[in-house]
Amino acid sequence: MLRFSLLTVVFLFSGLSAWALPGLVAPPDSIGVEYRNNKMLIRHRVTPGETLYGLARRYKVPVEDIVEANSGQKGQLVTGQIVLVPRERVVLTPAPAPRKAVAVAAPVSAAVRALPTDANGNRVYKVAPGMTLYGIARRFQTTPAELARLNGFATNYNVRVNEEVIIAAPATGAAGPPAPVAPAPRPAAPTPRPATPAPAPTSRPERTDAVEQAARDKARDEAAAAAVTPEPEEKERTPTRASEIVRRVSESGLAMAIPTDASDKYLALHKTAPVGTIMEVRNIMNGMAVYVRVIGKLPDTGENTNILVRLSKRAVQRLATPDQRFRVETNYVP
Repeated sequence: MLRFSLLTVVFLFSGLSAWALPGLVAPPDSIGVEYRNNKMLIRHRVTPGETLYGLARRYKVPVEDIVEANSGQKGQLVTGQIVLVPRERVVLTPAPAPRKAVAVAAPVSAAVRALPTDANGNRVYKVAPGMTLYGIARRFQTTPAELARLNGFATNYNVRVNEEVIIAAPATGAAGPPAPVAPAPRPAAPTPRPATPAPAPTSRPERTDAVEQAARDKARDEAAAAAVTPEPEEKERTPTRASEIVRRVSESGLAMAIPTDASDKYLALHKTAPVGTIMEVRNIMNGMAVYVRVIGKLPDTGENTNILVRLSKRAVQRLATPDQRFRVETNYVP
């Protein structure tokens, strides 16, 4: 009986200890933990072949947080090196009482308020030459995904000149899903009215077949000419804004890092873009984007075959890709 009581006390004490200290157990890959500024830092010993991106994926922590916790760690890791991986310290607090959600309407910018409205009250924008979906989103301080949702097309949709794009839905109490945009009905082709035959005279001389055929052809031509309405003549319109003249260049291809780069700036080498061009580079795989400055022409060598652009290591880190070659999409104004 005494032995059974002692075993019960030991099991109870072990269970309470495991329940009270869940945040002190380190992951199996670490060699310990330490705390700084209410953050738990996992001490990880680097094994052969490990990289910053691999540690970020293993511990589910952004690469930038690991670099910041290790005093700006850059370059490759050394085998046996101790790397600090930040993790939020777990604090058990009572769950707050649920609050009633209050719908707050998103603020509308002055540029959006200046747009005309359609029959449904939507703010619409007529696409100007050279504009893309990303350019329209930046101009009106929104996102391509939101424009795609409002208009019912994909985020990589290529807008056309003079096409009307919905920028903002009408401000209502509860915004429901956007109604599909019905295509405008095409006007029916005018059908020529049949010519009213002239009343036959009571007595007339007989005419030949050739004269009767000519009279019928003349009546048919007159009826067709009266039914067809001439279209108004379109006047040539000259561009009134600088954005209608500027041509935006969009390209897609492979990107790599500049092997000799040692700066912490966002730079790029491109084959055709002029030096000094500010270029938007978007990672097609995860949607991350960065703006870089072109500092030179990409050399035409065997290493650069099928390469669209080379980026600085800081820019590649911003795009969050573990691959040496990755597909990107570039947008710039030459």
